[in-house]
Amino acid sequence: MTSNTENYKDIPGWGMDADPKNEPTYPMKEYTGDDHKRSNYERAPQQKQSVELLQSLERPEPSRVFGATVPPSGLSGAIRRYAFKHSEDKVRHWIPLLMADRIQVWEGLVEDLTKGYIPNIVAERGLATEWKHNPKGMLKKAAVCATIALVIGCALRRNKG
Repeated sequence: MTSNTENYKDIPGWGMDADPKNEPTYPMKEYTGDDHKRSNYERAPQQKQSVELLQSLERPEPSRVFGATVPPSGLSGAIRRYAFKHSEDKVRHWIPLLMADRIQVWEGLVEDLTKGYIPNIVAERGLATEWKHNPKGMLKKAAVCATIALVIGCALRRNKG
């Protein structure tokens, strides 16, 4: 039994249209080692740590530069500290971080109100734009929120007696 590859070579003109510079081994033939030199560059200096920094278990060293404007605080900070006690390959790392983000939004609203600032919810949530481009979706969200508020209100009223 003969293999098919030998038969191809017998075909007159086989491979005459192939680009000799476009073969998979071409970069290896031209290897100079320069590609491996790209990681040899001067590193940025380490930023000084002035606030609590939550670090991944997988990368114990802090990155050279990091955000320090919003240190973890309050309930969202406690949830973030819990999340960073777990590996990044676990759900108990990522879900708490998502939850902490949502809670931090509410903490920010409460902080604004305690400082006497009334946030412009319509502008900050993009409700005017959503009403302009997606009125059906906005009405659906409003109906869902109203239903949830009604259910919670009825449940609280029933518990009072």
